[in-house]
Amino acid sequence: MGRILLLAALAVLACRIFTGKWPWQLWRESERAQKEAQARALLGVERTASREAIIDAHRRLIARVHPDRGGTNEQVHAANAARDLLLDRIDRQLRG
Repeated sequence: MGRILLLAALAVLACRIFTGKWPWQLWRESERAQKEAQARALLGVERTASREAIIDAHRRLIARVHPDRGGTNEQVHAANAARDLLLDRIDRQLRG
């Protein structure tokens, strides 16, 4: 049991040394990257899309999925969440 714990600790330290991040930070970034990819797919924008392109894509999507046009509230919420996630990424990049 002691050997397993020692190997696990060494693996965590090796990850930190080689990547500069702890393993749980890498997993969190991976989850966020997946969510951002889903958001980009939903809005139909590229990874390098500007703030204006994201907002325009969101407007087009909302026009299609609005409940008054046959869509659902869940689709509107998903579109809003996708927009917010991608705009947050842009804001984080601008802050540094």
